[in-house]
Amino acid sequence: MQRIEEIINALAIEAIEVSWNIKVPQEIVQIQKTRKEFQGDYTLVVFPLLKLSRKPPEETATRIGAYIENHSPMISGFNVIKGFLNLVVSHSFWREMLEGELRQAAHGKVPLSESSARVVIEYSSPNTNKPLHLGHIRNILLGHSMAQILSASGRRVHQVNLVNDRGIHICKSMLAWEKQGKGETPDTSGMKGDHLVGKYYVAYDKVYKSQVKELLDNGSPQKTAEAEAPVLLEAREMLLNWESDDPKVRALWEMMNSWVYAGFDETYRRLGIGFDRTYYESETYKLGKSLILKGLEEGVLYSRDDGSVWANLEDEGLDHKLLLRSDGTSVYMTQDVGTARQRFGEFEFDSHIYVVGNEQNYHFQVLALVLKKLGYEWADRLYHLSYGMVELPEGKMKSREGTVVDADDLMDEMERTARQMSEELGKLDEYGEEEKSRIYRQVGMGALKYFILKVDAKKNMTFDPRESVDFNGNTGPFIQYTYARIKSLVRKGSGIPRKAGETPLVDKEVGLIRMMYDYPEVIQDAADSLNPSLLANFLYELAKEFNQYYHDYSILSAEKEELIHLRLLMVEVIGQVIESGMELLGIEMPERM
Repeated sequence: MQRIEEIINALAIEAIEVSWNIKVPQEIVQIQKTRKEFQGDYTLVVFPLLKLSRKPPEETATRIGAYIENHSPMISGFNVIKGFLNLVVSHSFWREMLEGELRQAAHGKVPLSESSARVVIEYSSPNTNKPLHLGHIRNILLGHSMAQILSASGRRVHQVNLVNDRGIHICKSMLAWEKQGKGETPDTSGMKGDHLVGKYYVAYDKVYKSQVKELLDNGSPQKTAEAEAPVLLEAREMLLNWESDDPKVRALWEMMNSWVYAGFDETYRRLGIGFDRTYYESETYKLGKSLILKGLEEGVLYSRDDGSVWANLEDEGLDHKLLLRSDGTSVYMTQDVGTARQRFGEFEFDSHIYVVGNEQNYHFQVLALVLKKLGYEWADRLYHLSYGMVELPEGKMKSREGTVVDADDLMDEMERTARQMSEELGKLDEYGEEEKSRIYRQVGMGALKYFILKVDAKKNMTFDPRESVDFNGNTGPFIQYTYARIKSLVRKGSGIPRKAGETPLVDKEVGLIRMMYDYPEVIQDAADSLNPSLLANFLYELAKEFNQYYHDYSILSAEKEELIHLRLLMVEVIGQVIESGMELLGIEMPERM
């Protein structure tokens, strides 16, 4: 549908051209939403137009306002505050929107077309030496919600995952299992595979630290002790053997990785996500190595005396970046170069978004510069969706020390917390156990997802499980409970005869319609800025305004049938917007609570 701003823009241009017989440049017409302290819905900024009208601001604004009011039934009045023309949209127009186009717009999705931009979004990107944890949760929820929002905004989206399944960290877990595992498997231990492998990553770190301490006690310098701990040298040797396709090392690697993949898949299912394509570093790093070596041959990269390969980025204001180690093994940058090249060949993307924490800001800045040096102009299409750290009230987490909160444990805790708080409030006493369990899961997961996504991704955040499950305030359960209330009203109102009429809208109803009218724009803004918190907080404000409306006005017992018809329609559309928006955030909505 054509936006109100576009209609007003065209009318303003027409008014100026008719009034002063002047051609108006499109870019100088500025339309914005009217500030809350003034009367009106949309405001035309008049100052840029004065050089065309050659009249005072108030006269210019009044003349344009009168023309627009006389030529559009959509506008019911206007007022002028200095150089600002505030236009009032008629109640009849808002009612027509509610009964017509707004019901379609409530679903918020723009259909794909031949010209739809192609977007690749990479998220999750776990290492196979440990289970997914709270930090991964923020990454996954940001990536998945952005994929849904971008798709709803009309982009053609491909969701991809890159599993970091090779490298020194993976060898550390393998080495610890080889030395201490005694053949332990997920089946014999009763542990999820990713948790089992993570246990040995922690075990490796304990041995490493004890060996470093022993070397320090024997007089070795700190750096020497850290670099020459025997267990680290063994892990490095294992990595070299892996890259040389040693059958024994490869068999161990395949076995332990298979345990981890099964564990990851179970966690992804609980989170309700999936990928269009999964890449593995073990398959992409060779392409990266070949591209780096080609860059070396062409002279855009250089080699040091020890045989390592580097990029000189001083002209770009940075330093020198290692791309291949002296022993020929790859670094993360190597495989990222190869993966980017492979993906462009597959998708010819218009943009490629990496959802990765802000500690990797430098990495992605370098990645684009290295790709440019290698001759890939599409490197300008790479974007790093950088997000802040997520902590618990107790503080930071460390994987190698075993102090992280595993994603599975966190999800279990969220469901337990939802159960506990629901039982305290007595909200589900009348339901059967099966339905209760389903609602506990929906509320617990909704609380987790919403609490993470309502915070601007760029900010660090503290996640408090109990606070997130509060049924009051800016939380997922509050919005879910509002939705359940709406569905209850709709069910109760289904048997009431509907009678249309010309019942005038009250200000609260106009405000709600105006909010819902902005829903597609909120989706576009969230997509353009890669910021799902815009959508999350919009849904909270809509739910809050609805609850105030529900408190102030009778719906099913309104004094006139036309009022019941109007208010039930209002309730239905609000429910559609909330359900649609929460779906884009990956949140299930219970029909009853």
